[in-house]
Amino acid sequence: MELLTSTIDAHHHLWDFNEQDYVWMSGEMTVLRRSFLLPDLQTAVRESGVDGTVAVQARQMTVETEWLLDLAGRNDFIRGVVGWVPLTAPDAGTHLERFAADSKLKGVRHVLHDEPDDFYMLRDDFNRGISLLQSFQLAYDILIFERHLPQTLEFVDRHPAQVFILDHIAKPRIKARVLSPWRERIQELAKRENIYCKVSGMATEADWKSWTPSDLRPYFDVVLAAFGPKRLMFGSDWPVLTLAGSYETWIDTFRSFIGELSEDEQQCMCRGTAIAAYRLAADQGLK
Repeated sequence: MELLTSTIDAHHHLWDFNEQDYVWMSGEMTVLRRSFLLPDLQTAVRESGVDGTVAVQARQMTVETEWLLDLAGRNDFIRGVVGWVPLTAPDAGTHLERFAADSKLKGVRHVLHDEPDDFYMLRDDFNRGISLLQSFQLAYDILIFERHLPQTLEFVDRHPAQVFILDHIAKPRIKARVLSPWRERIQELAKRENIYCKVSGMATEADWKSWTPSDLRPYFDVVLAAFGPKRLMFGSDWPVLTLAGSYETWIDTFRSFIGELSEDEQQCMCRGTAIAAYRLAADQGLK
């Protein structure tokens, strides 16, 4: 299809692989068990029309945030960073102050869906950390499975002025072709105007080897109707994406989904929403 606008990839990862830091990579994820660095990403996006990205943490340690910010500082292609900060620590504010001094830090994330406690997000110490983010103008990325949506509603309602960005449309059960109750809970979540959503991570929730765009389309239609183009943004989840296909295949699928929308709506989903939600520089010289 004709490309009406260039694109910001609002969700990708980078890592210099080692066995100790990436224990979440299961045995079936052997394709991920190598380094994926910025030159690899730039090769993957070369023909895609992507002219900027948001790099998202993959390790829960402050050295990860430091590393991503250093990469972003040396490469304008990375427009922003979603890092990790110990939000439950008594000195969370000190960490936030240190990292937020770097203008490339745009948000923080905790890997909620890997916590043994499904209600971790409702902990008092975690919410104290979340309550500090607004003063630093930082978004919070919500990484959950579908089953976490009920408590997520309670969580976000504690922070009505905080910008939240839902990763991977809350990982519905696409492979099993199950829409409810995910659909209804997404519709309820989207009533909160301070919540944005990333159209990302969908292929890896489907059958990795045999998914088709038609398997994903019902889930895309739900979030489009719920959030609207002004609160949806494109994300690749590369290189996790490579478990289920290439960068080109995913971005072509995304563009086929938005092809019937107006040019302004496509502009929002390809770049405008990411710029607004993460406070990215709309125009900057890219290396």
